[in-house]
Amino acid sequence: MTMAEERNRTTVFKFLGKLVLWIMLSTSFWYFEEYYKAHRLISNASSALNLFLTASILYSIGRYIMITLYTKRHEHRSVRGNFVLGINRLTAVLNTTTAIIAIMLALGIDPREFVTSLTIVAMAIAVTFREYITNMLSGLFIMFNDQLSVGDRVKIGEYKGRIVDITFSSLLIQDEEDDIVMVPNNLVFTSPMVNFSAHRSSLFYVRFELPLQTAVEIDQLEARIQKTLINHPYLTGDDDLHLKVVEIGKDYVKYKMEMHATSSSNKLHRQLENEILKEVLQFKREYDLDQ
Repeated sequence: MTMAEERNRTTVFKFLGKLVLWIMLSTSFWYFEEYYKAHRLISNASSALNLFLTASILYSIGRYIMITLYTKRHEHRSVRGNFVLGINRLTAVLNTTTAIIAIMLALGIDPREFVTSLTIVAMAIAVTFREYITNMLSGLFIMFNDQLSVGDRVKIGEYKGRIVDITFSSLLIQDEEDDIVMVPNNLVFTSPMVNFSAHRSSLFYVRFELPLQTAVEIDQLEARIQKTLINHPYLTGDDDLHLKVVEIGKDYVKYKMEMHATSSSNKLHRQLENEILKEVLQFKREYDLDQ
């Protein structure tokens, strides 16, 4: 079972669990009406839980319908957007908001009066967290359009790398050194941005390290890799395919090679990377045998 299938199965079980609990709770209001009248705190807590479950079930149904319609509409063409990601994040926000309201009702607090009494405080909070609010709105805009997508290779301002996640506050970008950089969503709209994955030819990197003593034979490895990749059907052929030294440690050397594939497909990139790493392992094995 794939991870996607496992996630879908878990989501179904969660929905069924909420549905069963909602049915049991709703039924109890009919059979134990007098009990709820006599126990006000339990009645408030049960009503609040019922509110949350009802809203959460409706959100889940709405989410499923929207994703199904979107998938059906685009089943015959490639889609780069983050519609499903955006719907999931928006559903989580709605569930969280409903949960807060339900907790207030369970404690006997009227949410409308609470919000009204905190109007001035809310304005101060809005000013204080203005950057986060604008980042959140920018994040929603990114999620619901096809400019950027998880897996894209981008350059935003001075930051360059692959997008590994999109949150309400920031883009998580894995740079060339495999560090995760959190880039505020606002930068997407206020800084120069290049999406390398928007084109068919896509730049990617293959990184590996070898013992320091093999550095004297690195030209041989480079020649072997070039022989493997020359005229490769999945490469554009526009690269020189030279190994570049990234870091020299006490007993190791880190290398990288950059190239342009004919597709931005992650699966294709992994296939090409696997071919290169097999060549590196074969080189290392032969080197060890010669020593």
